[in-house]
Amino acid sequence: MADLELGLIGNCQIAILIDRLGKFVWGSFPRVDGDPFFCSLLGADAPPTEAGFFAVELLDFERSEQSYVENTAILTTLLEDKAGNAVRITDFAPRYAQFGRSFHPIMVVRRIEPAAGSPAIRIRLRPAAEYGSTTPEVTHGSNHIRFVSGDFTLRATTNASLAAVLEERAVILDEPISIILGPDETIPENPEKLAREMFGETKAYWVGWSRALSIPFEWQEAVIRAAITLKLCTFEDTGAVLAALTTSIPEAPESGRNWDYRYCWLRDSFYVVHALNQLGATRTMQEFVRYLFNLVAELGGSGALQPVYGIAGQAKLEERVIDSLPGYRGMGPVRVGNDAYRQTQNDVFGQTVLAATQCFFDRRLVGQGTDQQFALLEALGTRAAELYDQPDAGLWEYRGRSEVHTYSSVMCWAACDRLTRIARQIGSAERAEHWAATAARLRERILAEAWSEERNSFVATFGGTALDASLLTLADLGFLAPEDPRFLGTIAAVEAELKHGPYLFRYADADDFGRPETAFNICTFWYINALAAVGRHEEARELFGNMLDRRNALGLLSEDLDPDTGELWGNFPQTYSMVGIIVAAKRLSRSWEQAL
Repeated sequence: MADLELGLIGNCQIAILIDRLGKFVWGSFPRVDGDPFFCSLLGADAPPTEAGFFAVELLDFERSEQSYVENTAILTTLLEDKAGNAVRITDFAPRYAQFGRSFHPIMVVRRIEPAAGSPAIRIRLRPAAEYGSTTPEVTHGSNHIRFVSGDFTLRATTNASLAAVLEERAVILDEPISIILGPDETIPENPEKLAREMFGETKAYWVGWSRALSIPFEWQEAVIRAAITLKLCTFEDTGAVLAALTTSIPEAPESGRNWDYRYCWLRDSFYVVHALNQLGATRTMQEFVRYLFNLVAELGGSGALQPVYGIAGQAKLEERVIDSLPGYRGMGPVRVGNDAYRQTQNDVFGQTVLAATQCFFDRRLVGQGTDQQFALLEALGTRAAELYDQPDAGLWEYRGRSEVHTYSSVMCWAACDRLTRIARQIGSAERAEHWAATAARLRERILAEAWSEERNSFVATFGGTALDASLLTLADLGFLAPEDPRFLGTIAAVEAELKHGPYLFRYADADDFGRPETAFNICTFWYINALAAVGRHEEARELFGNMLDRRNALGLLSEDLDPDTGELWGNFPQTYSMVGIIVAAKRLSRSWEQAL
C-alpha cells in the first residue's frame, strides 16, 4: 500500500519521489510540473497499466535501509536478502557549477552497486505517459533505451545489459551499474564513469550550499534537511516556488480534497522566502522577486494579482480530472490544474510586498531595491488599500463562499506598512507619510471589525464569530504586540476551539467538503511560534519535538496529518510544513553563544 515514507531527489529542474525500497513512484519530465512518467504513487502500477515506476528488485529480499548522503540531496537505499547479499542504490539529479553557470539538466542518475556478496537483481524500468493513460513506445540502441511519447522522449543510457533491462531478467550484480535518465540526447561518455564524476560534483555542491546556511544550534539536521527540501521545490529557470511536488494526495482519506499543488502560490512562496532568508539563503528570494516583478510587469500596472500562477508565469491553470489514474490508494479524483487561479484572495498583495521588502534593506543584494521596483510595489499597495475590506475566498480557498477574511485584511495592512518602511529607506518622505496614513486607516478598521468582545478574540471574518488558525500570525506580522491582551485572548480562543491533542486544525466549521478531518501542519507550527512569542517556551519546545517526530524517516512532511494516528496526508513534500520546521527551530533554539 502506498504511503508517504518517501525520499526526494531533484535539482530545481526536475524532482523524483522514491519509496523505501528505492522505487521511483513520482517524477515529471521535462520539468517539475510536466507529465509524470513515474506516477505509480497515484496507482499507475495497478492492472491493467502496471507502469509508472522504476524499481530495482532484489531476489529473496529481506530488509531495506535508506538515508541521504549527509547534507545533500543524494539518496542511498540499501537492499539486503535473506542470505546477507546486498545492493546499494544511489540516486540523484546532477546539480553543480559548470562553465561559469549552474548545471541542472533534465537528468536523473541511478547507480546500482554490490554492497555485500553476490546479489541477484531485476531492473524494472516502466515509465508511463500522459498521466498513466499510455505506455511509451520502446526502442533501443547499443547502450540506450528510448521511451517515446508525445512531446518528450525519455532516454535511459546505461552500462547494464540492455536485454536484461528490456526483458526484466534477473542478473547477478558483480560490478556497478549506472542508468542515466534524461532527454533523447546522446551521451558519448562511459555511463558509469560519468555517473561517478557527477556524483562527486553534486555532492560537493550540496555540501557547500549547506555549509553556507546560518543554522540554529539545536535541531541542525532537521533544519538542513528542510532547507534542502525547500530548495528542491523551486524552479530555477524562472524563480518560481512550488507549493508541493505532487498532485491529488488527499488531505484526508476519501475526502475528495485532492488538489494539484505543482504551481506557484504567492502566499506559500513568501513563507518559503522568509524561512530561507532566516538561514541566509537569500538567492531564492532574489530569484522569486524576479519572478514576481515579471508577473507584475505583465499586469501593466493594474495590480490585479492572482493567488497562484504556473511555474513559468502562466495565468490560466484550467482544472480537470484525470480518469486514467485511480489515485493515491485508489482515492480519487486525480486533478491537474487548479481553479484557485480564478479566485479573489486579497492577501496576495501583502505577501508580494513582504517577499520583496528585504531587497530594499539588505546590502548584500547588489542592484536590488530600485525605484522602478518600488513603483511596481506601490501599485500593489494601492490595490491592497482598495480591497482590504472586500470579500474574498481567503487563504483557505473556500470554493463555496466569499467573506471579508481577517487574514486577508491584515495582509493588505502589512503591504501598506512595509511600503512605509521601504519609502523611508529610499528617502521618500512624502510616500512614507502617505503609506503610514493608509496603514493606520486600515488598521483602525480591522481592529473594529475583526475583534469580538463576546469571544475575547479576533475572529476569522469581519463581524463573524468563527475562528481560524491564521489569527495566530497577527504578532509575527507586526499587527499586534505579543503581549497585547487581544493577542493573548486570541491564542486562548484558538486553543479551545482548534487544538486537537498537540495539533491545530485550520478551522472547525464545515466547508465545501464537510468538516476538516486532519490537522494542517503549518497551523501547528503557527501555534508553536505564537506560544514562543508570548513566553510559553517549554510548551512550544514540547510541541515542536512532537512535530519533528511526525516527519517521515527521511525528515520530510506533507501538508496534513491524522491527529489520532499521526499518519501523513496531503501533497508532499509540502513547503508550508518544511518552512514551519525552520522558523520554529530558529525561534526556539538556544543560541550558539549560549551553548558554547
